[in-house]
Amino acid sequence: MKYYSIHEFSKMIGVTPQTLRNWEAKNRLQASHTSTNGYRYYSQKQINEMLGIAAINKKIIGYCRVSSQKQKGDLERQI
Repeated sequence: MKYYSIHEFSKMIGVTPQTLRNWEAKNRLQASHTSTNGYRYYSQKQINEMLGIAAINKKIIGYCRVSSQKQKGDLERQI
């Protein structure tokens, strides 16, 4: 599993490293791993969760609506 430093992680999710430290102090987000020298590392799973990226096995259902007979052909092409 790949781990990202606090600076890499903060750039990926669009917050500052200090924000991540504050979140950790408030128990809102914990680093996945902390090295012996105190550096924080975050996992790919945490990035996916923060960015709202769905798991691969999640199903997506589309909904299409036509409001007139003229649009019925458009709907059939989209299917």
